[in-house]
Amino acid sequence: MPAAPRTPGGSGLVEAWRSRGPAACLLLPLGLAFAGLAALRRRLYRWGLLRSERLPVPVVVVGNIIAGGAGKTPLTLYLAQRLRELGRRPGIVSRGYGGDGAVVEVRRDSAPDEVGDEPVLMKRRFAGPVFVGRRRAAAARALLAAYPDCDLILCDDGLQHYALARDVEIAVMDRRGLMNGWPLPAGPLREPPGRLREVQLLVAHGLAAPPDCGVPLCAMTLAGSRFVRLGDPAQHCDSAALTGSRLHAVAGLGEPQRFFDHLAALGLSCAPHAFPDHHRYVAADLDFSGDAILTTEKDAVKFPASLPLPVWILPVEAKLEPDPAPWVLDLLETAHGRPPA
Repeated sequence: MPAAPRTPGGSGLVEAWRSRGPAACLLLPLGLAFAGLAALRRRLYRWGLLRSERLPVPVVVVGNIIAGGAGKTPLTLYLAQRLRELGRRPGIVSRGYGGDGAVVEVRRDSAPDEVGDEPVLMKRRFAGPVFVGRRRAAAARALLAAYPDCDLILCDDGLQHYALARDVEIAVMDRRGLMNGWPLPAGPLREPPGRLREVQLLVAHGLAAPPDCGVPLCAMTLAGSRFVRLGDPAQHCDSAALTGSRLHAVAGLGEPQRFFDHLAALGLSCAPHAFPDHHRYVAADLDFSGDAILTTEKDAVKFPASLPLPVWILPVEAKLEPDPAPWVLDLLETAHGRPPA
């Protein structure tokens, strides 16, 4: 895929993507060039001039067509856990933003700077294997070699990584929709909207009016109301215990406002602090005056060890209606049959 800019939360670039204003228009020639290169690359894979590697187990890819987080990681975790409950033995592979691209197995204590923040979060929440690598096929092969009982690969954020052949594609769209509908960097699109007609499932994450793509649709929300103390996970509290405190909310996500709105829905008043997606925190970023800092699991894995204020993490779980896991399992078993027990 042609190199695409990262999505810094709250940046001027993201603001420009909300409309087809002067800033976006200035970038449109670059966007058209990016779209042309992306389309050519995909055709080369379709024509067999570039090779997609087929693994010995089925592959489910979770991704999106816009830059920035739309909820792919919570959805990947949801599918991994539900498919385990349904008798499969999935493993997860990811690019691992922030690392050097080498194939690495993620441990619960892995450094986010080396393997990425989202893979560390997934490993802490998921009992199965998690591997990262710039080349997802190589990461998946390493996972299967280390865990030969794995019978399914879930690829987090790999919709445009055509070097890895896949059996099921799931696209996620959040409440931002397609924004101005232009390709990177003039807009957020990695691929044209018509790409959504080719996936097997569209997941609408807080999107009130998802596009009619002619594919099955699920609605996703993120639920969570109990906080966990950073450094002491045995300590829990609910939002009522924090009401009236001088709170700072910190989020480095594709859309930090989603986290701030979640806190407001819990009845909490916070000073919001939006950081770029995948931001590497230093103590100066979090030198606030107040009573506590509230943050996400993804951000917390990158916080410095010692901070002047207590930090409370809000874990969230994906909720989907209807549950897509049995349907995904049926697709895989229709194509590949049931795996050996």
